[in-house]
Amino acid sequence: MSLTPEQIAEIAAQRAHQTPTYRAVSPGLEAQLYSAMPLLDHGFVRAVDYMGDDGAIVQAARVSYGRGTKAARNDEGLIRYLMRHWHSTPFEMCEIKLHVKLPIFVARQWIRHRTANVNEYSARYSIMDKEYYIPAPEQLAAQSSTNRQGRGDVLEGEEAHRVLTLLREDAELTYGHYHEMLNEGPPDADGKPTALDPSRQGLARELARMNLTLNAYTQWYWKTDLHNLFHFLRLRADAHAQYEIRVYADAIGELTKAWVPMAYAAFEDYRLNAATLSGPALAAVKRMLAGETVTQADSGVSAGEWREVMGMLGRE
Repeated sequence: MSLTPEQIAEIAAQRAHQTPTYRAVSPGLEAQLYSAMPLLDHGFVRAVDYMGDDGAIVQAARVSYGRGTKAARNDEGLIRYLMRHWHSTPFEMCEIKLHVKLPIFVARQWIRHRTANVNEYSARYSIMDKEYYIPAPEQLAAQSSTNRQGRGDVLEGEEAHRVLTLLREDAELTYGHYHEMLNEGPPDADGKPTALDPSRQGLARELARMNLTLNAYTQWYWKTDLHNLFHFLRLRADAHAQYEIRVYADAIGELTKAWVPMAYAAFEDYRLNAATLSGPALAAVKRMLAGETVTQADSGVSAGEWREVMGMLGRE
């Protein structure tokens, strides 16, 4: 992970400063607030602000003005009821803001979740750092023969070495050309950029950035409510999600668990580790439980769905 000295100093200052508050506080997330969790080779995620806790979900569901006299086990039961029956509005009362450093190609997957407020590092205004993602050897895999958007067997030997070499060389080459086109050297005493070659003007930053590879790192602030965060995690923390975005989802899941432990436990039980069956698939399972021998041909479901159902039942 690459945190700049300025970022390290900022995190230390933020964690050292404490302000009394009347608002709901999550002790679990407070203990981790501002700290960066390292991911991939140069990435990280950190929580920088939040609103609400498990109690805020319960408060919204009951439309009460305080925490009331309900026991904690009743609060947990209500949260589980809300999750089980897809009553999502109370979860929208909680929000979290994250600072994320991630490869551009991961960011392009991530931004498909159009239910958050996002502010990304501007390469029109600032120069991109010379940092790019190179997969670990165990993450270099061939295209899956059965899944058009998945990975197959891990590459080995000379082919793996050649792929890693190409990734590094291409990233170095394109960043070198990016820097050459900018023609910007270190800032002078007044903070103004200097020219590498005084005989050239240099290309505008907003144009030079087009040459960078998708494994270059970007950063953004990402703020979302808990309901939409759970939807993000359900898709991106799934075992079938691309590895590079899944590691971010797993880290965010740990932050969420610290923030709203009751809600996260319900999410794990009813969303993340649960399965949904279609009407025909449920009917087929009921027939199996009644002792019938059911095949895909007479189940009423497609071959693909049948494989998924058999996987859920451990009968692959």
